[in-house]
Amino acid sequence: MQPLRTDAFLRSDGRKGIRNYILVAYLVECAHHVAREIAWPHKEQGVQVIGFGGCYPNEYSLKMMQQLCTHPNVGAVLLVSLGCEGFDRRSLAREIENSGRPVKTLIIQKSGGTGATIAAGQEWIAETLAGLEATPRAPLYIEDLILGTVCGGSDATSGITANPVIGRCMDQLIASGGVGVFEETGELIGCEDMMAERAETPALAEVLRQSVEKAARYYSVMGHGSFAPGNADGGLTTQEEKSMGAYSKSGSSPISGLVKPGDVPSRSGLYLLDVVPDGEVRFGFPNINDSAEIAELIACGSHIVLFSTGRGSVVGSAISPVIKVCANPETYRNMADDMDIDAGSILEHRGTLKDLGEQLFQCTLDVACGRPSKSEALGHQEFVLGYKSFEPIGPSCFPM
Repeated sequence: MQPLRTDAFLRSDGRKGIRNYILVAYLVECAHHVAREIAWPHKEQGVQVIGFGGCYPNEYSLKMMQQLCTHPNVGAVLLVSLGCEGFDRRSLAREIENSGRPVKTLIIQKSGGTGATIAAGQEWIAETLAGLEATPRAPLYIEDLILGTVCGGSDATSGITANPVIGRCMDQLIASGGVGVFEETGELIGCEDMMAERAETPALAEVLRQSVEKAARYYSVMGHGSFAPGNADGGLTTQEEKSMGAYSKSGSSPISGLVKPGDVPSRSGLYLLDVVPDGEVRFGFPNINDSAEIAELIACGSHIVLFSTGRGSVVGSAISPVIKVCANPETYRNMADDMDIDAGSILEHRGTLKDLGEQLFQCTLDVACGRPSKSEALGHQEFVLGYKSFEPIGPSCFPM
């Protein structure tokens, strides 16, 4: 098979990146401004900002930052600490260093304050950018790719155009040996038996059911399901309708396993990402917005995230490009500069589900080869990370 490209960025763990970004990662909200100022002059050179705003430690946030800072699309990391926060900066720096990436930690309280830290950070960025030219390269094949999928701003058209188009694309990816990750267990309530029928093993089928049951319990305690007023304004009528639409993003391939945020699949196939925290309900809503879900998909290794929207979302992400699949033809005409695929053309008989699935698959390969997605070209780099708690996945979740 011919490679998609011959110059992908080869990492020490064998994974291959489609981008070679430098991250400026703040480790508490107090360091956010300094991190932004460090990155700003280099934003056109692939320098991006991510971070964790909390002041007390959390194992989930540490694992997320470890996985994000060693993502195959990341070439180097500058950590920005205030100095008195609870984040384990030493552990994070050690993880990045062990991955073979350049890393430096700046502590604002020890570096002379805001101005001095910004100057030191910008100097390190300039030096490191020059060094990234020497990153080893390797051929990239379809089977090297991990795609994540999420939906936001859904309306009555999402479940009949954009979501099944993504499902077709995911099926084509998996048939080609790649990895697909779909999520939103809170939006899959009622679909657990259908997913269980597609599970590779009976044990995995039970795990899939339990993940959705956990989501249902969680949302019941919160008193609010995964159904927003904007969804109703867009013509969605019930949670069941929204669930069926969300489910169609997974396509029809067998389900190979279940992962939790930060777990990277080690073999090809389709995986459900369980985003709902384990244990008692104590962290609020599982994901406060779409950007938090995108970050978790990227922490599971997603090179690209396929995002369906009917109402019209504009978000992108740091680290991995986001491809917008627009479900509603009117929304597409109104927001064409933000949308990559006009899946709503199906409703106007300007395309078929098969055609649009192939179009999305080709668009995905083009973005993997370096073409910017619409959100990427517009400079979108949204990123959100909060508090959660998860138990490690067991052998039933990840059958080999």
